[in-house]
Amino acid sequence: MIRDAVDVLVSAASLWEASIKKAQGRIRLVDDFVDRVLASGVLPLPIAWEHGLAAGSLPYHHRDPFDRVLVAQAQVEGLTLVTRDSMIPKYDVPAPGVSRPGQSFSIGA
Repeated sequence: MIRDAVDVLVSAASLWEASIKKAQGRIRLVDDFVDRVLASGVLPLPIAWEHGLAAGSLPYHHRDPFDRVLVAQAQVEGLTLVTRDSMIPKYDVPAPGVSRPGQSFSIGA
């Protein structure tokens, strides 16, 4: 799926969440993480006002503010959301390959 996409975008919310988890010691990231992400050919997706307003008006299927922003961005921008989060299909957003409890997750063939 990602290999076949014309553009692959990475939300600022994803990097924001990763940096918080790094600061909490929950994950390790190399110092040049952002440079490596950009070098892979993905495009940055900033958080716009429209995204914030849309996230605030979503039903509370999910309490994680980062995931709510990702859903809002996908809805506002007409994007497909690639995620492992089993709560995302409760929203009106394309999210193929979402794993359900007990299922594995993979992208591609």
